[in-house]
Amino acid sequence: MSELYELTATEAATRMANGEFSSVQLVESCLERIHEREPSVGAWAHLDEGLALNAARAADATRPKSPLHGIPFGVKDIIDTSELPTECGTPIHAGRRPLEDASCVARMKAAGAVMMGKTVTTEYALYHPGKTRNPLNLAHTPGGSSSGSGAAVGDYMVPLAFGSQTAGSLIRPASYCGVCAFKPTHGNIDLSGVLSLEPSFDTLGLMGRSFDDLAAFSAIVHDVTPQALADGIGRRPRIGLCRTPMWSKAEKASIVALEEAADQLASLGAQIDEVRLPAAFDDLLSTHATILRAALTRSLGENYRIHKDQMSQVLRTMIEDGLAVPAAREEALRSRAKACRAVVNDVFGDWHAFLCPSAVGEAPRGIAATGSPVFQAMWTLLHVPIAGIPGAVGPAGLPVGIQLVGRQGDDQTVLRLAKWFHARRTQDC
Repeated sequence: MSELYELTATEAATRMANGEFSSVQLVESCLERIHEREPSVGAWAHLDEGLALNAARAADATRPKSPLHGIPFGVKDIIDTSELPTECGTPIHAGRRPLEDASCVARMKAAGAVMMGKTVTTEYALYHPGKTRNPLNLAHTPGGSSSGSGAAVGDYMVPLAFGSQTAGSLIRPASYCGVCAFKPTHGNIDLSGVLSLEPSFDTLGLMGRSFDDLAAFSAIVHDVTPQALADGIGRRPRIGLCRTPMWSKAEKASIVALEEAADQLASLGAQIDEVRLPAAFDDLLSTHATILRAALTRSLGENYRIHKDQMSQVLRTMIEDGLAVPAAREEALRSRAKACRAVVNDVFGDWHAFLCPSAVGEAPRGIAATGSPVFQAMWTLLHVPIAGIPGAVGPAGLPVGIQLVGRQGDDQTVLRLAKWFHARRTQDC
């Protein structure tokens, strides 16, 4: 029998419901894996084994409250937790103890899930890295800013984890660490208790090892009744192959991954068509970057004024660049972003989703940086749902993901297509 920590969340939940093992046994198995791997990987910011085991005992002593009852999950350390510190990857908030859980954490606890601990984030969920290494090759970055979540799920330390995305903070580490990820439509999940950088970009995200897991996870934090995720959409999928305006940034590994995914989808019966986005979308990467820098002068401005000496140079530079953005320039860019959001659903036409690169390529060597967000930031700005799907491997032997992008509000179609494709490309591996 495989180790319990290797199970997906839904596999573990089904077997627990059948009486094969308990939540305590599952958590103990995950802890054994953490003991073995954490000294090398560094995925966790805060881990309280007693707290996790007590929550597992409580789950075992009560009737199942949800499809994820008794399942352990990690929490990115920008998300408030009353029982563990929330430090946002910066010494400025060392030892900070929120008075209550973020809404998303409270919902998971109410559903009987077991909080395992806090996963490492980059500084303020931006670009200065933490201690985490890529579990598949310790000489490489796990990506960011959801570094610890990607590494913990990818290294079988925990089956599920919260991440977030303000630029490319969820989909990139998922690609680098070879895990499934889902960024819902902006605004679909309550962000109460989650660090705010730029409210029009900030989106809570989810990581796991299957899309059944992510659908159950999403339903709980979205506060809807969990339902079994359909395998596909019940008709021939129409997928737009969208190389995006950033295609020149793609390395060979990502080019090959995208083209192979398109061929695989076609062989499975999907209709694949080339997509050219409107010219108005061409500058959205720089639009996103400028708006974010201007926003940081407000969201992190007080900390910059008081604790500038405790910030990384990269963060200080971002804030200082933001201070130089004229108010009229920021307003014009916000208007452009709003106009593009208003038409993005129409851009999909008859396509059910777009197939796009999820990262420049494999995880870069070294941990001094977390890689480029160029293939995610535009979609984050546009508020659309995204499924990050693993399956390809680059020349260095590291994962290279792709992403399926859908219409605003059409989260279920994206999840169903992702499940359908992920299951079949996994069978072919």
